[in-house]
Amino acid sequence: MHGFIGEFFGTMILTAIGCGVGAGINLKGTFSRGQSWLFVSLGWGLGITFGVYVAGTLGSKGFINPAITLGTAICGLFPWSQVLPYLIGEFLGAFVGAALVLIQYYPHFKASKDKADGNSVGIFATAPAIDSPVFNFFSELIASFIFIFTLLDLGNFTQGLKPLIVGLIITAIGMALGGTTGFAVNPARDWGPRLAYTILPVPNKGTANWKYAWVPMVGPIVGGILAAGLHVALMK
Repeated sequence: MHGFIGEFFGTMILTAIGCGVGAGINLKGTFSRGQSWLFVSLGWGLGITFGVYVAGTLGSKGFINPAITLGTAICGLFPWSQVLPYLIGEFLGAFVGAALVLIQYYPHFKASKDKADGNSVGIFATAPAIDSPVFNFFSELIASFIFIFTLLDLGNFTQGLKPLIVGLIITAIGMALGGTTGFAVNPARDWGPRLAYTILPVPNKGTANWKYAWVPMVGPIVGGILAAGLHVALMK
């Protein structure tokens, strides 16, 4: 239960901050509308920093990302008995985090009549800058591989100032590699909010673009497996 609780609240914090940034820069009438990509990258970096802090304090390993959970389990770094509670906590936490953003920005969703006003699933989930599924997949794989491979070298990254380092890694990934797909690097961070956008009463919403959703699911998981596998091989 400690793993589930930590992953739930950690992923909830991550998603509420990250998707909150997305709502703030896109929706009509907000003070932060139109901010830069650096603003986005820093927002997600801080979101994962505080998410890892919360998750670690509540007793989990601070993965808050199914790509890390599955990658480390497949490569023998994490017990399979804990995988399901972690995954449920991560996806459910991401859904709830997105729901909090909907409540926070509800009047602004109502004021944003259509996609031209910034009201789209892109507030909650990722989408490609150029629609090229194979290269979009590799974009997510590469970004996730670099993130998780670096992360695993930190050891217990919930302790001390290490969550801040995790956040800085995400910020760097966002600035360097995130401009192609929005750097999901986390299936829960994408699918939880995408589902929330699909089934919750978001005013003036459009399509949830589920045809693209396999990319932020499969790309990060493959990248996580490769990163954990290489980490294990190099540590022998």
